[in-house]
Amino acid sequence: MRAGFATLKQDLGPATVLVNNAARDDRHEWADVTPEYWDERQATNLRHMFFAIQAVAPDMIAAGGGSIVNMGSNSWWEAGGGFPSYATAKAAVHGLTRTMARDFGDHRIRVNTVVPGWIMTERQKTLWATPEGLEGHRKRQCLPDLIEPVYVARMVVFLASDDAAMCSANNYMVEAGSI
Repeated sequence: MRAGFATLKQDLGPATVLVNNAARDDRHEWADVTPEYWDERQATNLRHMFFAIQAVAPDMIAAGGGSIVNMGSNSWWEAGGGFPSYATAKAAVHGLTRTMARDFGDHRIRVNTVVPGWIMTERQKTLWATPEGLEGHRKRQCLPDLIEPVYVARMVVFLASDDAAMCSANNYMVEAGSI
């Protein structure tokens, strides 16, 4: 990952925006989780965020500011079951965001979390979106429409922009008012 960031810096210049958006929300039963599976899920869903931040922060500090956007999930806010390793990692994203926002605030680096609801990606549609599941989910939302990726992307673009100059250490929900 560090080599990848070095290549990007060489090709595009120093980073002033980082979007941490790698994760897997595989379903799993709590009784089947092994220590190895747990560690791998935490590495996939959380570990990389910290080390990506660590890799780009010096350039943001040198630039006099920047924006870091971590992707969370409302699955743990809703007390969704069936993926305790994923939900735990996504809950930890909020702690990472807040502590890094405090550490980087004096450098004018903003750190926020985008908290999407059930985004209708192709993966979700293929693996888990059943008509019954979608109907139940719609009933828990205040807004009736399903969440398409573009809605989440727009929030990320906003937080990366100068329009969000005074936004830091917060969660920005894009979940159609899920309850």
